[in-house]
Amino acid sequence: MRARVTRQAASYLLAYPDQALLDRVPLLRDALAEQGVDGLDAFLDHLEGTPLRELERQYVEVFDLSRRHALYLSYWTDGDTRRRGEVLARFKAAYRACGFVVDTSGELPDYLPMVLEFAAIADPEVGETILREYRPSLELLRIGLEEDGAPYAEVVAAVCATLPGASPADRAAVQAMVGGPPTEFVGLEPYDPRLLPMANSGGERP
Repeated sequence: MRARVTRQAASYLLAYPDQALLDRVPLLRDALAEQGVDGLDAFLDHLEGTPLRELERQYVEVFDLSRRHALYLSYWTDGDTRRRGEVLARFKAAYRACGFVVDTSGELPDYLPMVLEFAAIADPEVGETILREYRPSLELLRIGLEEDGAPYAEVVAAVCATLPGASPADRAAVQAMVGGPPTEFVGLEPYDPRLLPMANSGGERP
């Protein structure tokens, strides 16, 4: 339950900030505290202590203006390649298989907040499989956010902490994580780990 609550909270916190999110902060605090999760306290303080307009500006600066912080899990493994379409189909198939209906609001199905919501409330077992498979993507995102001093690093670190084992210290250690065969979900072919690192490229959000 602790992992599910953390993932549900992170699904809200990594989405574009709005007044509804700020109104939800006390509820998130209570739910996380009930599960003994304190790794998000500083970020919740940041939300409560920062004007909404500034939070919106920060979000755009962090996630929309740098590919170092892409919130799309398969971007880190497949980039803007034709193969990525096949990978995105796997996410859609996983959602359909358990009847997970979500308003994508124009986002791709590998959008991290959407994946976290799926893992928290729709199918925790399959969601866990997806997050484990894309652990390298999560860790590269975390490292990029930490290097750039973004407060969102705390949120991604909390998500990584819901998965087995310690987080790698650097990109080289992340690369070592993908040495084993990736798992499958809903019966489609998994990604090729050789395509992994794209963490240092700049540009607009994919």
